[in-house]
Amino acid sequence: MQTILLLIPLLPLAGCLVAGLFGGFIGRAGAHWVTILAVAASFGLSGFVAWEVFFNDLPVLNYTLYTWAVTDGFRFEIGFLVDSLTALMMVVVTFVSLMVHIYTVGYMHDDPGYQRFFAYINLFTFAMLMLVMANNFLQLFFGWEAVGVVSYLLIGFWFKKESAVRANLKAFLVNRAGDFGLLLGVAAVLMYAGSLDYSSVFAAVPAMEEQTIRVFGGLEWSVMTFICICLFIGAMGKSAQVPLHVWLPDSMEGPTPISALIHAATMVTAGIFMVARLSPMFEASVTALSFILIIGAITALFMGLVGIVQTDIKRVVAYSTLSQLGYMTVALGASAYSVAIFHLMTHAFFKALLFLAAGSVIIALHHKQDMREMGGLARYLPITAATAWLGSLALIGFPFFSGFYSKDLIIEAVKLADRPGAAFATFAVYAGVVITALYSFRLLYLTFHGQSRMDDETRAHAHESPWVVTIPLILLAIPSVLIGYFTVVPLLFGGALADAIFVREAHDVVAQLAYKFDDGPFAFALHGFVTPVFWLAMLGVGLATWIYLFNLGLAESVKQKALPLWKILDNKYGFDDLYLKGIAGGARKLAGGLSNRGDGMIIDGWLVNGTASLVGRLSGAMRTLQSGFLFHYAFAMIIGLVAIVASFVLLR
Repeated sequence: MQTILLLIPLLPLAGCLVAGLFGGFIGRAGAHWVTILAVAASFGLSGFVAWEVFFNDLPVLNYTLYTWAVTDGFRFEIGFLVDSLTALMMVVVTFVSLMVHIYTVGYMHDDPGYQRFFAYINLFTFAMLMLVMANNFLQLFFGWEAVGVVSYLLIGFWFKKESAVRANLKAFLVNRAGDFGLLLGVAAVLMYAGSLDYSSVFAAVPAMEEQTIRVFGGLEWSVMTFICICLFIGAMGKSAQVPLHVWLPDSMEGPTPISALIHAATMVTAGIFMVARLSPMFEASVTALSFILIIGAITALFMGLVGIVQTDIKRVVAYSTLSQLGYMTVALGASAYSVAIFHLMTHAFFKALLFLAAGSVIIALHHKQDMREMGGLARYLPITAATAWLGSLALIGFPFFSGFYSKDLIIEAVKLADRPGAAFATFAVYAGVVITALYSFRLLYLTFHGQSRMDDETRAHAHESPWVVTIPLILLAIPSVLIGYFTVVPLLFGGALADAIFVREAHDVVAQLAYKFDDGPFAFALHGFVTPVFWLAMLGVGLATWIYLFNLGLAESVKQKALPLWKILDNKYGFDDLYLKGIAGGARKLAGGLSNRGDGMIIDGWLVNGTASLVGRLSGAMRTLQSGFLFHYAFAMIIGLVAIVASFVLLR
């Protein structure tokens, strides 16, 4: 088994090296075959491991591959922890990555960086697998930073495009802010637990609960609260939670396949996975959990509202991702870790589907992305339209679709959470149901239905995408519809994740929801048709249908009447202005002032040049005394002698 586990991450790494170093030799076809087969093999082995874990009761594997360093008694190791959570994440990551690899063959067909792109996405898969398979904070941090570096390369893949370069730099810098918090948290773990190994740290949690730390102005904090908040700040960066969310919409500047990979199964889920993995630590701090709950609720509600005013098809899906990540974070804050992971899994499938469907539309329209220039595409792209409908129904939580089970349980869990912020979070997730349905069906109607707004040339060339694009859409549509129905009971109420997730009895809201599944997932879905959540979703669908299918001019009328609100949403609440003009602009002005006045006037002007000028003036004055005439020197000596004699006489 250890050999199999080692092969799972190393196969994509080998594919990356072959495609990256020998891409010119093996050619375009060689690059995609090597990398696709590497990920396919990794997926097959991951599926085997998951089968052994979930169906053959494979015991938890926790072992060290090798010791990287030993210093001052601390051991820094590389190793694997394989339990139910790891097995689930491995399957999700490799399956979605495989679909993206296949899809890329069609999407990037004419791109000059073809081999380089396949090398990058193989490396991305390797980095994410190392993260989810880690058994210690050191390896977690390695995978964490590796996915960040590769995402930087992929978002800026078209490096001749200025907006792409700005976007990848933005992603890199924002994530550095979050990673500073993560580093502080890991350092505090090492300081107070004396180890970076998960099992050792979890064993030390009871003792750490009794300790405090001075943070600001001598204020005493619980050590566990400090550590958990610092770690979650890292998760806020990776999983794009307010206010560290600004990088994710701009990551749309990268090619569509990587948008799907970043948004669906890899980078953005790293923060959700980390909090779930570290549940024994987070359960020790209700303060940290309340903080997580409130941040998630703000993200779920307010980022969904921004999605309503977007006109770029990919950006609508991007803001949908932000909102759904907020839902996952809310579940974490309610101690419903297993529900958060369940929504992570279902969301990975239908969100990857929606991104790839958007990419199929972009291919058909020769890289046009503005929905105002689309309409009526269902007759030209029937497979893309059908799969986009399935993905959207899963996204809004329509009964029997995968998103229904995960989203409905998040809402039920937060209603039961007994901690500060739960009331606001409950309102946010309910309001988010209406908003999600509104922007989802707005996208469907503006893109695939209603009157065509395409120009004649675009309409003449619009046709369904090739099979390398549509096959991944179909394969992703299947779990988007079915995976929730078949996995909700075993994952959440059958103890499938019990070996990986710890919840204190007083916080166990998921256990309180088990009665809803006494009659099985079919009955639960049937009951979903009469719940407030369903009717709130139908309200959003009805509004979208009335406005964007039958009264498209009404949208512009509403916009003009609510122009201040629309401007706030279109400006994304001013976060970009705050960071670019406020913080970054202020820092540049401060640096400019220090450069001009501090460095230029004081250091260069007064100290360096001023000293030189003073020496020059003194030496100029001294030069006037050096005339070269002997009688001048004799006269000066006589005056000096007279002055000395006079001073002696006067002093006496």
